[in-house]
Amino acid sequence: MVLKLATRPDLPAILSLQSLAYQSKAILLQNFSIPPLRQTLAELEAEFESGIILKAVENGEIIGSVRARQENGTAYIGKLIVHPARQRKGIGTQLLYAIEQAAPAPRYELFTSNKSEKNIRLYERAGYHRFMAKQVSPDLSFVYLEKTALI
Repeated sequence: MVLKLATRPDLPAILSLQSLAYQSKAILLQNFSIPPLRQTLAELEAEFESGIILKAVENGEIIGSVRARQENGTAYIGKLIVHPARQRKGIGTQLLYAIEQAAPAPRYELFTSNKSEKNIRLYERAGYHRFMAKQVSPDLSFVYLEKTALI
């Protein structure tokens, strides 16, 4: 597996992988209209222009991706995705560390659903700490995690 910067021609494949990877979240949340499943190619292209998108490639196929954008000394990390058949093999962890290297900042921030226990454990193992929760519906809240860079 190779981790590298995504290019504009990679975006349709990344969007397709995103839709596949977020199906499990939609099932968990019982909501198939979550933003990652509604994102358009135009919206992804805008993210590409304003930040960094990495891809994990194996045998010519994109099997994972992660994004970051920087603002006021914080790198905001999002949409860490791995093909469902390739999960639990350390690819997500490698992508997380790679995006921190690709988008160096004094502070990193990300969020996930309070129901995404596997994601929370992954982030905490990588040195992230919970600092805020935000209620978005009666049965759902987002957990925000941060990490301060070692300088």
